[in-house]
Amino acid sequence: MTSTGQGDSQDLIRRAVAAFNSGDHGEAMDLCELGLKRRPRDPALCHLLAAVLFAKGELPAARARIEASLAARPDNVPALMLACRIARAEGRFEAALQFLERAAGQSAKPEILIERARTLDQAGDAAAAEASWTRVLQRDPKSVEAMARLGRLAWQRGAPVEAEGFLERAVAASGHPAQWFDLGLVRQDLRKFAGAAEAYRHVLEMSPDAAEAAVNLGVVLQETGDLDGAMAAYSQAYRLSPSTFGVIAMALTSAPSGRLWLDEQALRRSLAGEAPAPGAEPLAVDARR
Repeated sequence: MTSTGQGDSQDLIRRAVAAFNSGDHGEAMDLCELGLKRRPRDPALCHLLAAVLFAKGELPAARARIEASLAARPDNVPALMLACRIARAEGRFEAALQFLERAAGQSAKPEILIERARTLDQAGDAAAAEASWTRVLQRDPKSVEAMARLGRLAWQRGAPVEAEGFLERAVAASGHPAQWFDLGLVRQDLRKFAGAAEAYRHVLEMSPDAAEAAVNLGVVLQETGDLDGAMAAYSQAYRLSPSTFGVIAMALTSAPSGRLWLDEQALRRSLAGEAPAPGAEPLAVDARR
């Protein structure tokens, strides 16, 4: 615990910021609370404590502290931005947008436009979010987040060709697993199965525990007729998450080419990499012949 004889308010703030940036949230909170005992309405300390509480997931307490900070400095843009993030995390999207409107009246920071797009996105207003992300990308043509979100939103409204273009730009610039996964979905919808398989393999290289990507890899490989590759992907998915069994079993019997197990336990053993029981070999099915 910090001694009450240490430093003045500005020194406490500097030390609290250093503790927060180093990930020591407990020390940062102790320093903020010590400073607030001396100056209960200090807006900077209230702001910093709100940031610490927000990072810890203590949203009601963070909200109370940022409101106290804004009561003293109602036009402080960083505080308004934090208030927006807290409100958004609580699902209070209208309040979040109002904080951003106030911030926009004080500053032209690009972060305000980004936070607006994120808020509209999380609120489920797809049309407004797409328009807002478009403005972000117009202002910053290198914004990977905007490319990725525009790709996802285009796919969701049934425009996979447009979505593919955005997502290919996003993975070329960044290559985050979520962006590769979305690109896999889009290419799968476009029946570009080899390209979809490439995308899902990228996901699994970066996130080896991504069971859903392994399932989807199996599906697209199965569509190309590569049943051995599909079974390897399905086995990987099943070992990562046995709950994928139902999806795998359905995929194996519903695609143009697949394998049919008459015994569910035999399929489970096969996916788990166990030797099959005598007479439990699968029946190959190819509806394309």
